[in-house]
Amino acid sequence: MSQPKVAVVLGVGAGLGAAVAHRFAREGFAVGLMARSSQQLTQIQSEIEQFGGKALSVTVDGSEPASVKAAFKQVSLQLGAPEVFVYNAGAFHRAGILELTPEQFESCWKVNCFGAFLAVQQVLPAMVEQGRGTILLTGATAAVRGSAKFAALAVGKFGLRALAQSLAREFGPQGIHVAHIIIDGMINTPRVRAMVPETEEHTLLAPEAIAQTYWQLYQQDATAWTLELDLRPAVEKF
Repeated sequence: MSQPKVAVVLGVGAGLGAAVAHRFAREGFAVGLMARSSQQLTQIQSEIEQFGGKALSVTVDGSEPASVKAAFKQVSLQLGAPEVFVYNAGAFHRAGILELTPEQFESCWKVNCFGAFLAVQQVLPAMVEQGRGTILLTGATAAVRGSAKFAALAVGKFGLRALAQSLAREFGPQGIHVAHIIIDGMINTPRVRAMVPETEEHTLLAPEAIAQTYWQLYQQDATAWTLELDLRPAVEKF
């Protein structure tokens, strides 16, 4: 019996990360679930296993090189080399330039950008060897617009977008599909609904709908790859 293909999602929470993990698991992928906290990972792994899927939970500090290296080593040993990698980690601290501490600014940049760099360094060698692979990077409106008091988010997301472009131009010819997805709006998660309880669901992006787009990106033929696309609710102003 052949080994299942492997997908890794770094930044698995109750919203998009979980939806992407479920989507690939339903297609027969063994899924590596990565996040700082093990509590949510355990629940999502259990849900995947309940419908017969295979998943592995790995706690990781995405901003620390040694932690990222160890996490991917664990996935490779227990599941195999990832054919799909999704970077879904994010950090946001809303504050003006004069209010942000250097530590807050650096911490946000590390989660929003540096962690993706660390992770792709771990997955690329095997992808290049196989001559195929898909890397999907979750972006935001802040990847193309630095709004007032959003510098801590925008600088990292701008950097993530630049990383996606550089990756695609370097590794696309070697069979690696890199795509950057701009999420323009709020995702319908328990945390968001708690923050803005009066918000109607049709004004929020459904995690499952975004996950379907991620799956479609993976399925794209190499003669017609997407580097970047944006997703937003029909009512979103842009």
